[in-house]
Amino acid sequence: MIPLDASALNDDTLPWQVTVLDEVGSTSDWLKQNAADLPVGTAVFTESQTAGRGRRDNRWIAPRGKDLMFSLLLKPAASMEKWPRITTLAALAICKAIEEELPLQPRIKWPNDIYLNDRKVSGLLAETVSTCNGILLVLGIGLNVNTLDFPDDLPAASLLKQLPSASLREIDRNSLASRLLASLHAGFQCLEDDFSTAIAEVRQRSWLVGRQIRARSPQGEVFGRVLDLNEEGHLILEFLDGSTHTLTSAEDVRRV
Repeated sequence: MIPLDASALNDDTLPWQVTVLDEVGSTSDWLKQNAADLPVGTAVFTESQTAGRGRRDNRWIAPRGKDLMFSLLLKPAASMEKWPRITTLAALAICKAIEEELPLQPRIKWPNDIYLNDRKVSGLLAETVSTCNGILLVLGIGLNVNTLDFPDDLPAASLLKQLPSASLREIDRNSLASRLLASLHAGFQCLEDDFSTAIAEVRQRSWLVGRQIRARSPQGEVFGRVLDLNEEGHLILEFLDGSTHTLTSAEDVRRV
């Protein structure tokens, strides 16, 4: 196991100030608890996370030293109504970093997961925190990198497990993390002016477009075929009666 190295991850050309913790309950919780005393751009990684979580407080379980678990402290310059775009841009940035680093073709499962061959390899969770410096955004990211064993009932995998060749025994997490940080910074530049360009790239990597899905929306359960993404990255569904509906948020999104 090659440990994460903060000195290797700090890059003067990027705005991130990287810290690596040996163990923490949750990198996002740690950032929220310390946000008032930390500069915007703080990126905290950990070798072991004992209380990682995703949407609906689902546990994110990862063995020590195998994967990438980190969170970013952000204060986007755009108006808050555009902050939900961060999750979309981050998902795209993760895909691009994986594509640049490895011979893999990740896909985005709306709203906040990354899949490889129908198995989840990454999840994102964006949360706001109120501080004396105003409202900040904490973006948590978990990426399965080198883990090989997953429960049989869990549709998850790692980058290493999905590689077409078994000759590589360990993916260099420092190299991949550096690539991720650079890709995230570049992606966030599209928050306002170039977001339509980002959506076009997201559409190309969509795991859902053209598929029938079932999901729980704030209005109740919905079932339909995903026609496209709109200009904000929301799903456009076609129902069985031929009518269309734009899904702006949902839980438990599943292909059927």
